[in-house]
Amino acid sequence: MDHSDLLTLLYVAVPALVVIAGGGTLIARRRRGEDTTTVEPPATPADLEAPEAPAADDVAVETPPTPTVETPAPAAGRLARLRDRLARSGSPLGARMLQVLSRDHLTEDDWDELEETLLLADVGAGPSAELVDALRTQARVQGLKDPAQVRGLLRAQLLALVDPTLDRTLATAPGSTEDGGRTPAVVMVVGVNGTGKTTTVGKLARVLVAEGSTVLLGAADTFRAAAADQLETWGSRVGIRTVRSDKDGADPASVAFEAVAAGIDEGVDVVLVDTAGRLQNKAGLMDELGKITRVITRRAPLSEVLLVLDATTGQNGLNQARVFAEVAGVTGIVLTKLDGTAKGGIVVAVQRELGVPVKLVGLGEGPDDLAPFDADEFVDGILG
Repeated sequence: MDHSDLLTLLYVAVPALVVIAGGGTLIARRRRGEDTTTVEPPATPADLEAPEAPAADDVAVETPPTPTVETPAPAAGRLARLRDRLARSGSPLGARMLQVLSRDHLTEDDWDELEETLLLADVGAGPSAELVDALRTQARVQGLKDPAQVRGLLRAQLLALVDPTLDRTLATAPGSTEDGGRTPAVVMVVGVNGTGKTTTVGKLARVLVAEGSTVLLGAADTFRAAAADQLETWGSRVGIRTVRSDKDGADPASVAFEAVAAGIDEGVDVVLVDTAGRLQNKAGLMDELGKITRVITRRAPLSEVLLVLDATTGQNGLNQARVFAEVAGVTGIVLTKLDGTAKGGIVVAVQRELGVPVKLVGLGEGPDDLAPFDADEFVDGILG
């Protein structure tokens, strides 16, 4: 084969080999399942048609709903509901006492039964003995035959124990500084967790709003989970702002200080400060409440220190009350859960023990079931 024939063979063979190789690659790709579809190049921006912008009138703008602010019920006359409730249910305390005193001949056993009834109602040993002795004396002098006379005598003696002469008004009027500035009344609320303390602060805020006062809440119970959230919810319902910390476990005295400072700046009438209710030991409680008190009084004097007690806890509640009274300088008592009738005597016992009046009572679970305490209404409710 000469040189020209070799060149001719190469011209024919090389393109053939290229075609065969390309075909083999295509077959191999098909066997592996690869896509052999031709992909068109992406369109350029000039090829794309811009979408039509919506008209301004077609854009829906959502307006957040305006929170509904409730109007609390007037505080006046609330305790009448307790009297009516006790009268309808038949107070065990009043009913049993009237039953014993209405007997024709009162024996020693009858007087013992009467004293036992008072003790079971948490009136306390001292007040119970005093009441029985007074009734004994009146029974010998007057005789106890007429039911109306019996009821009148018992009412007078119970009323004397509850003591209608005590000043039960709340000190919630704003004060003034030496330079003529205005300071809000500062009310600190103390008590053991579980007695309804934070709920009571929320209900008290409603009472004050119903009376026309402007109020600010201070969430200084920074140790109980969600206490600040709970208080803030109560305040928002009646348009009250709550000063709180952004984190759990913050310094309660700092929160209390900020609340009072904000109350002064905003010119409110009353600042309500909720505190932690831990009672692991007296020394720790004294340190904490003492610090809160010192910090608050740097900005404004304390107008009230209210102790919240559960009316159904009896002597255990009194033991707690003694500790708080020694530590916090309590000026008034708030009794919750006084809608039950069997333990109504705690009103007498706690006043006698602490030397301070019951100023407010919780009558139920409703938001407006906190009422100013009235001795006459209370005794009439017990007697039905």
